[in-house]
Parts: sequence; C-alpha cells; structure tokens
Amino acid sequence: MADPFILTAVLPPDVQGWAEGLRRAHFPPERNHLHAHVTLFHSFAPALLEELRDYLPRLAAEFAPPEGAVKGVMDLGKGTAIALETPQLLALRAMIAEHFRGSLTSQDLHEPRPHITIQNKVTKAEARELQAGLAPVLAPWIAKGRFAFPALALHRYRGGPWEAVKTCPFRGRARL
Repeated sequence: MADPFILTAVLPPDVQGWAEGLRRAHFPPERNHLHAHVTLFHSFAPALLEELRDYLPRLAAEFAPPEGAVKGVMDLGKGTAIALETPQLLALRAMIAEHFRGSLTSQDLHEPRPHITIQNKVTKAEARELQAGLAPVLAPWIAKGRFAFPALALHRYRGGPWEAVKTCPFRGRARL
C-alpha cells in the first residue's frame, strides 16, 4: 500500500527522552530515521484519512490519558525493545480496531505487544548482548511505576521518516 497512515501513542517527555537516548546509542545510525514511539496500527489505507481525522480527535477528547508502565526487555530477534504494560491503551486500541473493522491489514489484526524499539536490524548476537545488559538501565523505570500517554499521533509513511499528520491529545474524564 502506498503512503499508508501509522497511528502511535505519544510518550510523555521523560520517557520519550530516555527512549530517544537508548535509540541513539543502540539503533544503527543509518537506519534510525524515527523518534522513539509506540505503534498502535501499522497501516491505515490513504482512503481512510478523513475518517481518521474525524474519529481520532473525538475519541481522544472522550478519554483521560491511558496509563502504561515499563515491563522489561523484549527480544525482537534481530533487535531489542522496551516491553510496556498498557491495558488501558490496549482497550483504546481495541475500540479503534472495532471502528475500522474490515479496513485493517493482516499485520494490524494480530494481538499487539506494546513496546518501544531501541535497536533493530542488527545481528542476533548484538541484540542478545544489549538485552543482557539492559536490566540495570530499566530497573529505575520499572520501579518508577506508571506513566500516562498524553496523545495519539497520526503519521503518513513516505518510505523514510514519517510525516506528521495530526496529534490528538487525551483530554476527557472517562477511564478505560
């Protein structure tokens, strides 16, 4: 699909800064075109743009910021991620998936595993080496507890860096 839309959950500034530092340190520089992010949907068709622009702000306006927590290390095979525990965000994602039922790609039909990728497209040995040393780096964030995702962000994929389309802040009172 040409120029699909990607939906992410925006990280709070402290988590964003920390994850960005890890990406800069461990992601192959020639492939690191994106900021640290949590992908909710990988590929909405371009034909859905107007519906996305209408639905996402209304949904975000209804709900309070969903909570998340750093859970540990996630092995991506040839990469490494920070695994997140995000039941409220997953409930919100399920609502979005239901709304766009019939329009999702096979990749977006799979059960999501929320994470922040900090290393990708390296050898399995490089990934395992990083994973083995991450426990002390993650420990303070695991101990810190929960954080809140401030917004949803819609992007257009153009083959490299993503083009920002719309950010939808959570500003409601309803809890998921």
